[in-house]
Amino acid sequence: MNNAEVSIAAAPAPPLSALQRLKSIVGGSIGNLVEYYDWYVYTSFSLYFARSFFAQGDAVSQALDAAAIFAVGFLMRPIGGWYFGRYADRHGRRAALMRSIVLMCAGSLLIALCPTRASIGVAAPVLLVFARLLQGLSLGGEYGSSATYLSEMATSERRGFWSSFLYVTLIAGQLLALAVLIVLQQWVLSEDQLKAWGWRIPFAIGALVALIALFLRRNMAETGAFVGSQGKAEARREEGSLGLLARHWRAALVVVGLTMGGTLAFYTYTTYMSKFLVLSVGLDKETATLVNAATLVGYMLLQPLVGGLSDYIGRRPILIAFGVFGVLLTVPVLSALQATRSPYAAFALIMLMLLVVSGYTAINAVVKAELFPVEIRALGVGLPYALAVAIFGGSAETVALWFKRIGHESGFYWYVTACIGCSLLVYVFLPDTKRTSLIADA
Repeated sequence: MNNAEVSIAAAPAPPLSALQRLKSIVGGSIGNLVEYYDWYVYTSFSLYFARSFFAQGDAVSQALDAAAIFAVGFLMRPIGGWYFGRYADRHGRRAALMRSIVLMCAGSLLIALCPTRASIGVAAPVLLVFARLLQGLSLGGEYGSSATYLSEMATSERRGFWSSFLYVTLIAGQLLALAVLIVLQQWVLSEDQLKAWGWRIPFAIGALVALIALFLRRNMAETGAFVGSQGKAEARREEGSLGLLARHWRAALVVVGLTMGGTLAFYTYTTYMSKFLVLSVGLDKETATLVNAATLVGYMLLQPLVGGLSDYIGRRPILIAFGVFGVLLTVPVLSALQATRSPYAAFALIMLMLLVVSGYTAINAVVKAELFPVEIRALGVGLPYALAVAIFGGSAETVALWFKRIGHESGFYWYVTACIGCSLLVYVFLPDTKRTSLIADA
């Protein structure tokens, strides 16, 4: 930790005006958008760069190889959740968020410059894996720190609304990755050029905008909740992460349980959909990209509406609604989607499920943050969440493509349903965190 970070964390914070609070939330959100753009651009372009890194084979096999490395990146997310969560709880949310984006920039730049398998052989996919590990480490820290920062920066009466912008920017990052793909597909490069070298462009863009986001995050205010907790700083330094989590093990298990179904559903209906529409529905790549982008626009706009609703009716009813409709609709909707050949029908079906999934994504950040006291909040949110995402979210594409390759694609639909059902049990017995929140107003 450098001296600047010490002074930032230790300095007393004057009360924030509404404008200062808004600027800090926007600054944190923009940085989050960039982080998730860098993360999702990999899956948006994987159909184009897969042959540059993996042995020749059919499209499904190459997609499975690319998806496996996407999943490998998730293995670092629990480490990132632990390291950056602990760092944010000790030295400040702002300092952790600045560090995480530097790692994401490095990973994107490495992928943009990475030689192909034809040039350096097996070293090419090894470098690709290393780059994804860096990005996974970064993103593992980003979620816990961002969820904590936005939840603490917001006032109690609007906490659901403002914290929903974590997923607004997360989806916006994914949408931006698709927008870059659409522009390159439709107006700039041919498919052969995209496969040969054009796939490097979005990763170079990601590295550049990460530097811009780093600059923006320098102007963010630290949260009053963290600054006000400085009297507990010595205890945080002396007690290890395991000791802290052991004292809050119930809340940590709740985070895992409420995340497993939601993160799997999220990755199924967002990142995996572009491949599902091509490999299972039979749409061409360009149409599949447009459908995916259109659904993400609607999905992004839903987040603050659902988050704001939770400020009035509570978090628990919305989580239960996601669980019930997720269990009832997943198999029939995915089966109908597989059978359709119409992009309009595909849009409607995906949009229906994204409306359901919004019951999880719009409020999961604030629910998790409200479970923990300030001295362990970033770690308590980040590490259990990252573990659940690594196991269930990061493996979504790999599991789906495996079921497809063995000829039992519908098995994946039932797997998603079962995971949502497990999370539903958690929602049913979870107290409404809006009423039991451990976040003090700044």
